[in-house]
Amino acid sequence: MTPPNVSDGTRCKPEPVAANRLLDEHARNPAPHRGELCYFDGVGERDVYNITAPFTFAGETLIAGRVEARDTESAESVVFAQDADRIWRPCKGAPTFAKLQDPCVAFVGGELVLGGVEFPVKLPARDAPGWRMIFFRGSSLDSLHPFLQGPDHMKDIRLVELADGRIGICSRPQGERGGRGQIGFVVVDSLDHLTAESIEAAPLLAGQFLAQEWGGANQLHVLDDGRLGVLGHIAWMRGTGKNEEKHYYPMTFTLDPANNEHSPMQIIASRDDFPQAEAKRPGLRDVIFSGGLLRDGDGAWLYAGLGDATAGNIDVCTAVFLIRKD
Repeated sequence: MTPPNVSDGTRCKPEPVAANRLLDEHARNPAPHRGELCYFDGVGERDVYNITAPFTFAGETLIAGRVEARDTESAESVVFAQDADRIWRPCKGAPTFAKLQDPCVAFVGGELVLGGVEFPVKLPARDAPGWRMIFFRGSSLDSLHPFLQGPDHMKDIRLVELADGRIGICSRPQGERGGRGQIGFVVVDSLDHLTAESIEAAPLLAGQFLAQEWGGANQLHVLDDGRLGVLGHIAWMRGTGKNEEKHYYPMTFTLDPANNEHSPMQIIASRDDFPQAEAKRPGLRDVIFSGGLLRDGDGAWLYAGLGDATAGNIDVCTAVFLIRKD
């Protein structure tokens, strides 16, 4: 099978490309294998979705996921361990994080950094419930403690430890500066220098999304040549009210942290690449929320939330982030 049209990381300033066009390109080079669903137990009748990729910590292979009932968005984030029967169950002794949606993880200086979206939050000059990201750090699951509160009304903040020990951060402002959602990037010296103000001030990446579309970063990987492989999503919406339909697709691109230059995006999976499963509501059927990529040698497996109600994984091709050094 011909690999997808993966950029070799050549520096450029791409023009925005419509999600439908990227989806057409993916359809010509679909994922090499059909995805599968992930199975969870130990959380009652609630759904588990918007999971991270598996990560190893304190000798265990773990996943963090968003847990909530089908008829609400009142969530908590739970850390799961996989049994021999390949079912993920809550990790014994691990804390749960109330009011925390869409968990993400990173490792910095040997510490685990776990973040998520705190919702609902009462924000100044806003009648409707708001949100913001909260980050925890610690050398063990039971020592995780909050250390950073992100800017009000901002999701999809992701961080990574760079090769030189500094911290790279992707932001996602909306509104006057970011429209429906743009990706920013900034580098700070350490976690101690990471603040809501530094995240808010991150320069935006040029030429990524059309005005009627949006996107965000979901996970950052340091590549062999020092660049970053960014797993994210590109999204658009049509209709309103009960007829509203959201469309989210996982995408990747490479980013040079030295100058914020980046490659074009590519969509790496569509909902039809996974088995059918119930969605939280009909307008969310075409939502794939990128959780993380598990890279093993030349392989890459995407873990993602499906339809805001379940989760799955898929082999997205050996070519993802297979970047040669200059």
